[in-house]
Amino acid sequence: MRHGGERETIPNRGHHTVLETTGGRPDGRLLGWTGIYVPKFKPNLRLSVLSRALETTVLVAVACCFAAPLATAQTSLPTLGDTSDLTTSAERRLGDRIIRELYRDPDYVDDPVIAEYVQGIWQPLKAAAKARGELSPELDERFAWEVLLGKDRTVNAFALPGGYLGVHLGLIGVVTTRDELASVLAHELSHVTQRHISRLMTQQSKQTPLLLGAMVLGALAASKNPGATQALVVGGQALAIQNQLNFSRDMEREADRIGYGLMEPAGFAPQGFVSMFDKLQQANRLNDNGSWPYLRSHPLTSERMADMHSRIPPGGSGAPAPAANAPASTLEHAMVAARARVLSNPGVDTLRQWVAEPQGSGFAAQPAAKRAGALYAAALGSHQLRDAVGARSNIQRLEALVRSDAPALRLARLLAAEVELGAGDAAAALNALSADGGPRGNGADVRRPELVLRSQALLRAGRADEGTGALQTWVATHPRDATVWQLLASTWHAQGQTLRGVRAEAEAHAARYDYAAAVDRFKAGQDLARRGGPQVDYIEASIIDTRLRAVESLLREQAAER
Repeated sequence: MRHGGERETIPNRGHHTVLETTGGRPDGRLLGWTGIYVPKFKPNLRLSVLSRALETTVLVAVACCFAAPLATAQTSLPTLGDTSDLTTSAERRLGDRIIRELYRDPDYVDDPVIAEYVQGIWQPLKAAAKARGELSPELDERFAWEVLLGKDRTVNAFALPGGYLGVHLGLIGVVTTRDELASVLAHELSHVTQRHISRLMTQQSKQTPLLLGAMVLGALAASKNPGATQALVVGGQALAIQNQLNFSRDMEREADRIGYGLMEPAGFAPQGFVSMFDKLQQANRLNDNGSWPYLRSHPLTSERMADMHSRIPPGGSGAPAPAANAPASTLEHAMVAARARVLSNPGVDTLRQWVAEPQGSGFAAQPAAKRAGALYAAALGSHQLRDAVGARSNIQRLEALVRSDAPALRLARLLAAEVELGAGDAAAALNALSADGGPRGNGADVRRPELVLRSQALLRAGRADEGTGALQTWVATHPRDATVWQLLASTWHAQGQTLRGVRAEAEAHAARYDYAAAVDRFKAGQDLARRGGPQVDYIEASIIDTRLRAVESLLREQAAER
């Protein structure tokens, strides 16, 4: 590997894997040479925000050839055999260390609408993996199984240690069906269930004799022939790298095969795999300009593509069986994809183009899904440009178009509430949320996008007490939802319940693994309780004491890992 911020290109059957270096260290773009990405939402981000996590990950993954095996192999064998020396607990701890930094990345986004849509695809795939025996009970219990969204416009998704997945909004914005998005998630899920990351680390550690042998021979030859020294060292490195590349290709084929098998049981058309491959191949043919990192992390080969095509029955579309989930709304997907494109920060000029698109002369002749996506992008783009009048006009046209499609109509009304809230009209936002007669109270059937928007509108309207029950019900069943904990904190503060508000702030920090900040807020709650007064809830004070001890223990463990 060369030094001084250079790029090293490793040949690999017609494509190239590029490993960027900074002062001789990998910058976190790739985990070794496998193409499994480490967390990196921002394309130009180096070792700054993610420095500690990336240094730890890269040292474990790339330089683990100098480390001893961490533990015994797992007993649950995946399809190719579990050759990992990394325990599930150790892999989860590694993933937690990475994810703590991702939550602080400015490109991390928690958009309730897109997150809910992705979860609607992710959960059936995970359930299918459990039903088919691909996801063992041990992994299901120990791993996090969280999907994080990044505001990056690049087309990318990646698997992380411990059951974490990352998806860029750029990927969601280019897939044309939910089946294509499901194929990507199924592939990445299979990387995790088959423990490819931990198996890769073990595989890298097995290259130690090759690398050390080349170095020893190089040192012995140095006094006689400096050129021979370089040839020996480079030859040893090339052999080790080739072994890693072969292992990575096996991983990709295995993830394709297992991921494909999850599609139909989860209610998705397996054809989504083939159409996504065709989309990737087209982008590759057009000389990838860097906006498709998925091409580099998951390089296409003729073998992989032929394998996927051969699995589709002759003359069949690969549609799910009648017993599978009900067909998804293409209008809904078009609108979610449009939202992803807008929220990925395309720039003011692009937003203006999208706002103007529904005014074109040939717009009415376009398919309904394309018109729905364009109207949604125009409305949300107008909202981003602070043009509430234009946003309302496009939403009216959108609602008229999708009126007979319940999922799409729901998205239109959520957007209407978002626009009214941005315009400062909390009452209109609440009316938009209740226009379809959906759940309005404190029941557990409230969906997360409605819950978040309604709570924000109630806070703005000075009616915070009406949203407390629904928020408390939600965090009781979703204790790691930092966004809702923060909303609950604001709701308690607005009602003068300072102690409860401080505790909710602490829980929000703990949900994102920021244990130091959580301890600080819990101690602030303790100080408030000690001062006494009529506002002190002693049950709440007792909860704070208990949670403080638990989080302090987690903080000590976190500090010991550094």
